Amino acid sequence: MTKPQLFVFKVSLSHDKKIWRRIEIRGDQSLDQLHESIFQAFDRYDPHMYSFYLTKPGSKSRKRFSEAPEFTHPFMLEDDFGWKHKQIQDATKTKICDLLLQEKTKFEYLFDFGDEWFHEITLEKILDIFPKKKYPILTQKKGESPSQYPEFDEEDEYE
Repeated sequence: MTKPQLFVFKVSLSHDKKIWRRIEIRGDQSLDQLHESIFQAFDRYDPHMYSFYLTKPGSKSRKRFSEAPEFTHPFMLEDDFGWKHKQIQDATKTKICDLLLQEKTKFEYLFDFGDEWFHEITLEKILDIFPKKKYPILTQKKGESPSQYPEFDEEDEYE
């Protein structure tokens, strides 16, 4: 049995890369566990569906999401949502190590398909030796977390 590796990810908001979080997670943990870590790291409180996309480097069109391998919340797999042309995989059953990522690889994460919180995830390091801790763990954060629903916060100011 191989010893799990530790993956160090930098997760930044796509629209404001000055706001980011560094998360460490074991390779034998799931993408769903990474999602939960990101959810907490950005101080979100209202759960929504999500997907991870292994998009091609440099691609900027929205078409990149339909062409990329997708790993999603299990509820998205219950209906086809018009994606019959594409194989979508369950994030709860996909381990980080299954992605065969290399250092400096970037991919994308979308939280909340309605409000569309896009994130860029960069694999900074893969470590073979690491402290025994409970993972995933948030190790660093930069920038204040934006409100999950900024339009509602603005409405509250006027009341």
